Amino acid sequence: MRSVTGLHHVTAISGPAQENLDFYAGVLGMRLVKRSVNQDDPGTYHLFYADAAGSPGTDLTFFPWAHLAPPRPGHGLASEVSLAVPPGALDYWGPRLARYGAELGSIAVRFGERTLPLRDPHGLGLALVESAGATTRTFEPWDASPVPVERQVRGLHGARVRERELAASTRLLAEALGFRLLASDGAWQRWAVGDGGSGTWLDVAEAPGEPRGAWGVGAIHHLAWRVDDPAHQLEVRARVEALAHPTPVIDRFWFRSVYFKEPGGVLFELATDGPGFAVDEAPARLGESLVLPPWLEGQRAAIERALPPLAAPAPAEVAP
Repeated sequence: MRSVTGLHHVTAISGPAQENLDFYAGVLGMRLVKRSVNQDDPGTYHLFYADAAGSPGTDLTFFPWAHLAPPRPGHGLASEVSLAVPPGALDYWGPRLARYGAELGSIAVRFGERTLPLRDPHGLGLALVESAGATTRTFEPWDASPVPVERQVRGLHGARVRERELAASTRLLAEALGFRLLASDGAWQRWAVGDGGSGTWLDVAEAPGEPRGAWGVGAIHHLAWRVDDPAHQLEVRARVEALAHPTPVIDRFWFRSVYFKEPGGVLFELATDGPGFAVDEAPARLGESLVLPPWLEGQRAAIERALPPLAAPAPAEVAP
């Protein structure tokens, strides 16, 4: 059985787009690699932050739905996304994030790794994790980042989800997606694909006493898992179909997608590694202008009128 190969991207709901850009590009120093729109709600941006090349597995994306209420925490939601940084980098990141007023937790050790939990300006749960694997994984540094190359975010490290009951969800992880249980740390179980490592983790915890969670500003919308190509995607989709209700394959232009809710309610996606973000923009110019898939080009004028302007991230000039 070919498993998924790790996280492809994580998509969350943010507040105002400019504030989102200021934090992720200006403070975290990630590159805006695609400035597009939510293809199901074209009056809303879809902003993609990643390494310099937009490599699969480095990509954190946002729908700026600032009109929504805050989320309702609870089971059936992904509660946190973790980002990999090199060993020793938290000594840099703690003071930098504090200087910009980020809401920081205390550094803790999770599954043997130093971890700094925090919240972005709109309440999204993040964690920076010092990972030995961060220095060996596929990563293209962004030379124009306000963060030094040796401290830059290397990509997605993992995610956390809370479930009312684990059995049905972990069955899907194992039988359909190819995950295996690797370790436990308190209430959390760590599942991974392949040999594990940065970018392959999913931490799950049972929370039977919590209410059902609900999306809002600062919530994770979905977790997308990598598949190599359309054939691999259909192979995994067929296994998912025995345990959940996947959509047909949807062409997102930069990748192909299949969506489904796992048994506990968390929205998952199967996303192909290609064609990639450079299919319609020169690699050196990624994210500089609004890019639409071909089927939305006829609506460009109306879409541009509906979207707020975006300026260069405000904190980008501040010395690290």
